[in-house]
Amino acid sequence: MNVLTALAGFPNAAPLAGLDRAWTWSLGPVLHFAGVATADGNRLLQTNQRGRHDEDLARAVLAFARRHEETLIGGGRPIKAVRGFSAAGYAFDAVAATAPAVHGHHRAQNPDLTTVTCIVFPAFTTEVSGRESLEEAQARYQKMLSPAEVGREAVPFLKMSFDNPRTGGGSTNPGRALAYPRTLRQEIPQLEGASGGFVERQNGTGEVWRVVWDGEWVLSGAEGERRGMGLEEILQFGDETLRA
Repeated sequence: MNVLTALAGFPNAAPLAGLDRAWTWSLGPVLHFAGVATADGNRLLQTNQRGRHDEDLARAVLAFARRHEETLIGGGRPIKAVRGFSAAGYAFDAVAATAPAVHGHHRAQNPDLTTVTCIVFPAFTTEVSGRESLEEAQARYQKMLSPAEVGREAVPFLKMSFDNPRTGGGSTNPGRALAYPRTLRQEIPQLEGASGGFVERQNGTGEVWRVVWDGEWVLSGAEGERRGMGLEEILQFGDETLRA
């Protein structure tokens, strides 16, 4: 597989100014792509944009990814991120990379290219734990993060489980599963008055906390137990630890 030949052969392909061995291409007015060969020329770092297109952002992402390619694509993790990225006009603070088994791009037209392609995208440090399983990485990339949307907001990494005897609600998985932060904020208030219920959550650093109602809010975790907190304090604590 000759990565540079493949890049030059994409529809509407043109060299990406300001970055060597890099190209841009597009599929219609909505889908825009850019890619750069790795230092050894054997792999493709590709970034995708859907709708709003910003070539300067694409260039910045690819330049950062190539500088950190060993960290981003080494080690065999299905998804990984390196912090320290910045781009004018955006709040992104990291660049993330996904392995071929996660993204599946080029599988229909050029499966050989799929195996040497890593999709990179501007991200937020809180979105990638670095410990995701393949299935979790696929769920994050394909369903939860909208990585091709340059105007998107952060979706912090969160795994949770919960049970509420009062409402009958609860998780059906045997352990903590990926969830959106809004689900955490929805379920915690429902615990009030629900004896025996709980909400347990894990953030991107692996920190686990449990909230229960025992006539008052009780928050417990690695640092011990806290009581006497108000609901807003509990919710604020959850938000803050997801941003850790």
